[in-house]
Amino acid sequence: MEKQKKKLQKKAATLVEALPYMRKYSGETFVIKYGGHAMGDKKLARQFAEDITLLRQVGIFPVIVHGGGPQIGDMLSRLSIESEFIDGLRVTTKATVEVAEMVLCGSVCKSIVADINAVGGRAIGLSGKDSAMVTARKIERRKPDPDSNIEQAIDLGFVGEPERVDATILRQSIDNGIIPVISPIAMGEDGHTYNINADTMAGAIAGALGARRFVLLTDVPGVLDDDGEMIAELSEDEILGLKAKGVISGGMIPKVETCLSALHQGVRGAVILDGRVKHAILLEIFTERGAGTLIRGSDPA
Repeated sequence: MEKQKKKLQKKAATLVEALPYMRKYSGETFVIKYGGHAMGDKKLARQFAEDITLLRQVGIFPVIVHGGGPQIGDMLSRLSIESEFIDGLRVTTKATVEVAEMVLCGSVCKSIVADINAVGGRAIGLSGKDSAMVTARKIERRKPDPDSNIEQAIDLGFVGEPERVDATILRQSIDNGIIPVISPIAMGEDGHTYNINADTMAGAIAGALGARRFVLLTDVPGVLDDDGEMIAELSEDEILGLKAKGVISGGMIPKVETCLSALHQGVRGAVILDGRVKHAILLEIFTERGAGTLIRGSDPA
């Protein structure tokens, strides 16, 4: 009996701790990039849907942008379409972008929407094409030739980045109590369809919405120091210093740069968070300590 009483008291203490944060963030928009292991694990996917639905029920407006690289790769393999990668980016042919659109806007997006709806939320699947929400431009990359050291253009095919974001349809969805779930596919002014990196897409949408928080769910705990310990909070100047020292390197560089870009567009705080942790989003938002690395803007996050 005493053990059960302590367990209930612990739950009550958790709710008391969460209450001021519920008040603080009520009416605010949170853009969450969803991907990695958290999306591929059925149990974690269900927990994610529950967490997102809870956010909406306590007055926070979540907007989801999802990835799907592994699912695209699986489908390309099944269709015997070979993939080529340059500097970690998939070269996207016309056939590849058609498969990407089918997988992202079809099976992946609809699965997330179904999970949220199944636990009591109201979600809708969208892509950058819907209502011309996102206009893409073709990514241009240059790389020095190893022999001459002269920079040469690299053609990645139909790989794009957001040029403009019209958030009208997102605001209308939010106003009607609906959670938007967005696939990173968009049309360019040239009439072509482009596959966009989900982190980049989410950051651009967060900026367009003036989101209170931009959350990147990843497969790492957050930004680590040179001892491998997670850093709880960082400013832009601190990030620049850690990059110069090589502490922030590799795949973490584009993630922190995407966060900084969102902050420059008016987002008040960005979080890099381990999506493999149970209820990571709730721990980050509703506890004093948080669960990932918060990158601060000029205003309080």
